[in-house]
Amino acid sequence: MQPYPATALIILAGGQATRMNGVNKLLQCFDHDIQLLKIYKAFQDKVQEVWINSHCDYANYLALIPDIRYFKDDTDGFLGPLVGMKSAWSYVQSDYILCVPCDITEIPQDILLQLHQALKHHPLSSVAYVAFNGQALYPFCLLKRSSLDTFNQHLERQQLSLKQCFANLCPQRVNIQNQHSTFHSLNSFEEVQAYQKAGIK
Repeated sequence: MQPYPATALIILAGGQATRMNGVNKLLQCFDHDIQLLKIYKAFQDKVQEVWINSHCDYANYLALIPDIRYFKDDTDGFLGPLVGMKSAWSYVQSDYILCVPCDITEIPQDILLQLHQALKHHPLSSVAYVAFNGQALYPFCLLKRSSLDTFNQHLERQQLSLKQCFANLCPQRVNIQNQHSTFHSLNSFEEVQAYQKAGIK
């Protein structure tokens, strides 16, 4: 039994990857494993549900993980991770969701526990997010269901910034220091090449 409430994992893969010519980053192998398998293996024993927020390639996901679940954004137009997070609450059973971007490089072993501890110590907060070497990675976060009203308010105003939305949720920050890590996520072929050249695993 985990020392924190039931949590669903949401892998955010609903973007267009425009800087990578539309390549589905979740199905790429940036280091030692395909991104989907890398993320799934990191959390499969720590969460109760695993979902992919995506608009394509469902057959490929199921070929890798037969019992994986998936959903599309409930708003058309590739509007960003805020929409994916908001949409997730229509599907998950638990009152906590861990969001992880599909292009993540480093996954600290105990990060889910650290995020839950941050929320436990700050009961008024509805989100805790990860920062690597001082750089915030807002899509890597733990959310309470109580965040949903704020997400809806921002979407009604067509305000899609995670940073601005989180500012209304009494956000908590979990800092990860790794002097060997340059990229916390990969957004272009150039970044992938630099990451692989550095030999970061």
